[in-house]
Amino acid sequence: MTVSTVFLLACIGVLSLFCQWLAWRVRMPAILFLLAGGIAAGPMLGFLDPEAVFGDLLFPVISLAVAIILFEGSLTLRYDEIRGHGKMVRNLIPVGSIVTCFIGTLSARWLLDVSWEVALLFGAISIVTGPTVIAPLLRSVRPDAKLANILRWEGIIIDPVGALLAVLVFEGIVSWGQGNVFGHSMYIFGKTLAVGFLIGAVAGWLNGIALRKHLLPQYLHNAGTLTFMLGVYALSNEMAHESGLLTVTVMGIWMANMKQVPIDSILEFKESLSVLLISALFIILAARVEFEAIAQLGWGLVAVLALLILVARPVSIFLSALGTSLNWRDKLFLSWIAPRGIVAAAVSALFAFQLQKLGYESAGALVPLVFMLIIATVTLQSLTARPLARLLKVAEPAEYGFLILGANPVARMIGLALKKLEVPVTLADTNWENVKQARMDNLQVYFGNPVSEHASTHLDLTGIGNLLVISPYKHMNSLATYHFLDWFGKDAVLTLAEGDQDQKARHQTAEKIQLTRGLFEGVSYAKLASLASQGYTVKTTQLSDEFTFKDFLDKYDRQAMVLFVLDNRERIMPVKSMENIRPEKDWTLVSLVPPQARKERKERDTGEAPEPAPN
Repeated sequence: MTVSTVFLLACIGVLSLFCQWLAWRVRMPAILFLLAGGIAAGPMLGFLDPEAVFGDLLFPVISLAVAIILFEGSLTLRYDEIRGHGKMVRNLIPVGSIVTCFIGTLSARWLLDVSWEVALLFGAISIVTGPTVIAPLLRSVRPDAKLANILRWEGIIIDPVGALLAVLVFEGIVSWGQGNVFGHSMYIFGKTLAVGFLIGAVAGWLNGIALRKHLLPQYLHNAGTLTFMLGVYALSNEMAHESGLLTVTVMGIWMANMKQVPIDSILEFKESLSVLLISALFIILAARVEFEAIAQLGWGLVAVLALLILVARPVSIFLSALGTSLNWRDKLFLSWIAPRGIVAAAVSALFAFQLQKLGYESAGALVPLVFMLIIATVTLQSLTARPLARLLKVAEPAEYGFLILGANPVARMIGLALKKLEVPVTLADTNWENVKQARMDNLQVYFGNPVSEHASTHLDLTGIGNLLVISPYKHMNSLATYHFLDWFGKDAVLTLAEGDQDQKARHQTAEKIQLTRGLFEGVSYAKLASLASQGYTVKTTQLSDEFTFKDFLDKYDRQAMVLFVLDNRERIMPVKSMENIRPEKDWTLVSLVPPQARKERKERDTGEAPEPAPN
């Protein structure tokens, strides 16, 4: 049966969407399902033949897509973040890169009998992990905060660093292949580096200046930057063969480290771009994989994968951990976690094609080798990391902490009270003044939109299993509620009631958001803010035989509002209605109390001894 090109393109889009949805449902990296879907549609069923669909446009399209991936990844590489995340991360980037590249190169050369050039390129590609595969794994495994931060920042930093190394190795191979003698090859390589670094730096500076000085309207920031980057990529390739990937990587790094350049919206644009473009790209790449090429690698493939997973990674971790406070349990866990992702898959396909055109026959082994490395690491580590974390006792306990949307005075008072009870708390707000004050209160806070692409890799949710919406931003409240309903579940997403004006538009609010309403006696944010301005404060109170819940209510003339209760089994529970709670002795109340209780005034006036006061 012959089908039209339009039908095949539509099928690629539908399949990519299904793979993304399936990854969301089972909480695993999407790349695993995208590769599996492409292999099923291509070599297994013979339904999709990318060469027949795209013809001569196939690899120009792939090269542009890879350029976008490398550019977006390089936008996350900030030098101050490398310096600010501990000795282990600083050690792991250079040490891990060298060790993995060295072992990967030698194993591919000696066990698979590929050329030194292809082996070196495989070694460079194999160092890249990346946040797109690390973040979903961490959310599923929930290791302790120290290990989660090491893995998260390793993925964020090694993504552009590894891509840059792979590009440099590729440029060196191409330059060597074009030169007839050593001197000419070095000239071509030097020219490639000069063009890549010079044009990349100039383009990054020009684009950064345009964004900083608002020479482009806000709605053109994403599209304008993307279009300019693709133009720079094409220009660089015209000036020096295959220098474009280096150029766009340098351009992204330069923009990321410029001051006062608003690149957050560009990073958020990556989320939609990855769903629409990158998902389709990996289905196309996987559809080109041939089972015969995998079979030809034989047991050498298994040996190479085993050396990278069981030797290269542990050696990298134990060498990098010298002089740190990590114990043997931490090192063993880190030694097992290093899934490969998007950058490795993308650049391997493009580089293999280019090397085959230059006459490197063994370059055909690069794609199946890298794809099997991705599938093996993502599958094995996703399935075994959680049991391993429990066995090594490095897993976090149940996620009972709270992500509070809002860092306003009310949210900060609640956050401080929960922190006092040793409940994990993270605040998130887009208002810098609120964020600054929360940091002064020594609260963990995220500056930005908690549902953004940036938050997916930078917002630390270790120990967090609930969302508490205490924010005046109605649009963001709805977005965050939808987002975390899908992740935490409806019983763990709690929002305040709507104000009087919002009640008139209640019919516009989705039903599943309405299910989360009614926290804290059904008060609105405006009411809480008003009480806080009148001097109400959040306090913790320990109940006992001498000071019961009734005594607590009488003390504040029943004007206190109980927000949370901590029972004698250390369970923290938000209160929707005080009529439904029956606190017992040894329970702790977190309450919003008036500035001065009536009984305190009476005691002050009569000189009677005060009753037990809240903590």
